[in-house]
Order: sequence, then structure tokens, then C-alpha cells
Amino acid sequence: MLTFEDCLGLCGLSKGEIAAIAEHEHVPAIIAAEMANYLCQNAEGERCIRRYILEDIAAAEARGDAHHAESLRAVLKHFLATHPRATQPG
Repeated sequence: MLTFEDCLGLCGLSKGEIAAIAEHEHVPAIIAAEMANYLCQNAEGERCIRRYILEDIAAAEARGDAHHAESLRAVLKHFLATHPRATQPG
């Protein structure tokens, strides 16, 4: 049986990045980790994750949650630093 930590290791994303996907897609973290594993297979999927995080930031700002928006900006910064294909034009 795989644990969440196992899935986290397989997908190569941080807990914050998985949490952002889970927030955006309204799914449990374990499902978000599975999605991340699939999405990180190519640049298009990585751009999709970048878009999810950007949309999460916009949603946090729209509801006045500056603290969460700032946390998500740090998540985005880490994601872009570790997944440079996410910024390549599609």
C-alpha cells in the first residue's frame, strides 16, 4: 500500500504544490499527487499546474486572503524554479 509520502516522492512536487492542485481541483491531496505525477510528464502538464497555482492566487486575493495568496506565491516560485518547462510557450 502506498502512503501519501510515497506518492509525494513519486510525483516530485512539494506538499505545497500538491495542496495548491488539491485546492484548485477540489480533490483530496492523494488524488492531487496522482494528478501531479501525470501532469509533470510534459511541459503542457507543467504549464497546467502553473495555471492552477496562478488561479489559486487570484482566488485568494479576490476573497481578501492576502496571507494565503502570499503562501501560494512562494509555492509558485518554487514550482517555477524546479519545473522550468512550465514557463515555456505552448
